[in-house]
Amino acid sequence: MFTNKRYLLAWIFAPLLLMGLALASVVKGSVQLSFSEVFTALSLTHGEVAPMIKSIVLELRIPRTLLGMIAGAGLALVGSLLQTTTRNDLADPFLFGLSSGASAGVVLVITRLGDSLGSWTLPIAAFAGGMLSAAAVMVIFMSQSHKGTEKLIICGLAVSFLFGALTNFLIFSGDQRAASSALFWALGGLGYARWENLGFAAVALIMLVVLISLRWQALDGLLAGEQTAWSLGINVNRLRTEVFLCCSMATAILVSLTGVIGFVGLMVPHLARPFAGVRHQRLLPLVGIMGAILLSAGDILSRTLTAPQELPIGIITAGVGGVFVLVILLRRAS
Repeated sequence: MFTNKRYLLAWIFAPLLLMGLALASVVKGSVQLSFSEVFTALSLTHGEVAPMIKSIVLELRIPRTLLGMIAGAGLALVGSLLQTTTRNDLADPFLFGLSSGASAGVVLVITRLGDSLGSWTLPIAAFAGGMLSAAAVMVIFMSQSHKGTEKLIICGLAVSFLFGALTNFLIFSGDQRAASSALFWALGGLGYARWENLGFAAVALIMLVVLISLRWQALDGLLAGEQTAWSLGINVNRLRTEVFLCCSMATAILVSLTGVIGFVGLMVPHLARPFAGVRHQRLLPLVGIMGAILLSAGDILSRTLTAPQELPIGIITAGVGGVFVLVILLRRAS
C-alpha cells in the first residue's frame, strides 16, 4: 500500500514538474523572455510581439524542449530495458559502443568530408557510426559459443576502445580547427533540435513503446532469473536479441541528434524503482517521464549556468551521474 501511495504521488507531481520545466525551458536562455511574451508568441494571432521573439519561441525553444523530453524518455527507457536483460544495475544505453561509434562518424565528417548533406550531415554520420559499432558488437557477441551477458559487455568495451582510437586518430591527423566542434558535439546538447527532425527522434521512442507493450510480461519473467524464465516458456535468447536490437537502433537515433548524453539511462531506473517497484508495466512509464524531467532540467542548467555561452549537457549529466554511482557503491558497501 505504501508503494502504491508513492506511485500515485509520483504520477501527480512528475507531470506537473515536467510541465513547469517545459515552460521554463521556453522562457530561459541566452535571450531571457517573459511569460507574457511566450504566451503571446504561442497565441494564434501572435499579438504585439517582435518577429525575433516569435522565431526564438516557435523555431528554436519549443523544438528544443520537445527533443529534450523525447531524448530523456528514450535514453531512460533504454537504460531500464538493458538493466533488466543484462541483470546489471550499471548498464546504460552506451553498452554497445554506440557513443564511440557515433563520435567516430561525426569526427570523420567534420575533419574529412564537410557538410555535404547540409543540416542532416552530422545526424546521418552519427547514426551510421552508432549503428556500425552496434552491428560490430552484435556480430562478435553472436559468434561466441557462450552468449552470457558478461560477453556482451566485454564486446561493447572492445568495440568502444577501437572506435575511440579511430576518433583520436582522425582528430590528431585532421583539421585541428574542427576538433573543438567535434568535442562540443561529443559532450552532448540539444542545439540541433528542429521541427523537421523531431519526427526522427519520435521514431526511437515509438519503437521502444511498441517493444515494451509487446514484451513487458516476458521482461517481468526475466526478473526471476534465466532458469525461471525458461521454465515459464520465455525464449531468453530471442528476448535479449529483440531488446538489444531495438535499444541499439533507438539509441543511435537519439545520439545522432543530441550527441553523447551519458548517465540518464543509468540513473533514472534507480530513481523510479522506489516509487514503482520492479514490475515493468508500472516501472517503465514512470521511467520515461522521469527521464524527460532529468534531461529537461539539465538543458535548462546548460543554458543558464554559463550564459550567454551554452554548457554541453553531457558535462552536467556526467557530474551528477558520477556522484550518483558513488552513492550507489557506498550504500552497497555499508
